[in-house]
Amino acid sequence: MIIIEADVLGYCMGVRRAVEIAEATARSTAEGTVHTIGPLIHNRHALDSLAALGVTVLDEGDLPGSLEGRTVVIRAHGISPVLKATLEGLGARLVDASCPRVLASQQRAKRASEAGRQVILVGDREHAEIIGIAGHAPGCSIVSSAAEARALEVRKGAVVIAQTTVKDDEYAEICDELRSKGFEIETVNSICGATTERQGALRELASRVDAIIVVGGRSSANARRLLATALESGKPAWLIEDETELPAGIERFERVGISAGASTPDDLVAAVKGRLGRF
Repeated sequence: MIIIEADVLGYCMGVRRAVEIAEATARSTAEGTVHTIGPLIHNRHALDSLAALGVTVLDEGDLPGSLEGRTVVIRAHGISPVLKATLEGLGARLVDASCPRVLASQQRAKRASEAGRQVILVGDREHAEIIGIAGHAPGCSIVSSAAEARALEVRKGAVVIAQTTVKDDEYAEICDELRSKGFEIETVNSICGATTERQGALRELASRVDAIIVVGGRSSANARRLLATALESGKPAWLIEDETELPAGIERFERVGISAGASTPDDLVAAVKGRLGRF
């Protein structure tokens, strides 16, 4: 079997930064006093590694009565101003590991909202990043498809901001629908370059292989979108979380490509490549 990796795969800048911040915080803080508010990133293996350092996950819907003497690391996806104020009110020391691109989207949404402009977010309304951005623009609209955009009432001067992991073509289609309302709108290029690069690298990889393995968490939006892109190529493709989930019959393929989501640790990619190398 010939194994070919995508030219761009694995941890993006924002995720790597968040993990490094959390690890450094855990090593410099008393055992059992470091938490993340929600999962730091969407990869269970990375979360298990942090747990081994004593980092535990807090559920924002079930916070303790006090966080005095404890450190809370804000996840890469960011949080809302209300949640931040709640944590501070409980006495937590906050360490912000939000992705800089997400912070930029939060500030753009806040400025537009304060200026009285309509804010439209494009992405998954249940995703932590979108929830956090929406908290900076109360009353904003969220759309996840061209059909939803078609049904939305749009005002002149609306500002449109994309979730950083949305696919370029999805965002373009939704923006076209919003423009078709006949009003001038501002569309913000907030899609992370890492997302675009991974999508492009995967398309190029698909042209050179017989099957594709995407390594990433099933709860990761960007990993699921990579799988969708792989399947669009017409090649057999699977999303797996680690090397134990390689599909039966993968050994039948002569050339197998590997891609990985932006929340996938390097060692997981190496382990999958190692297991494939035994066929």
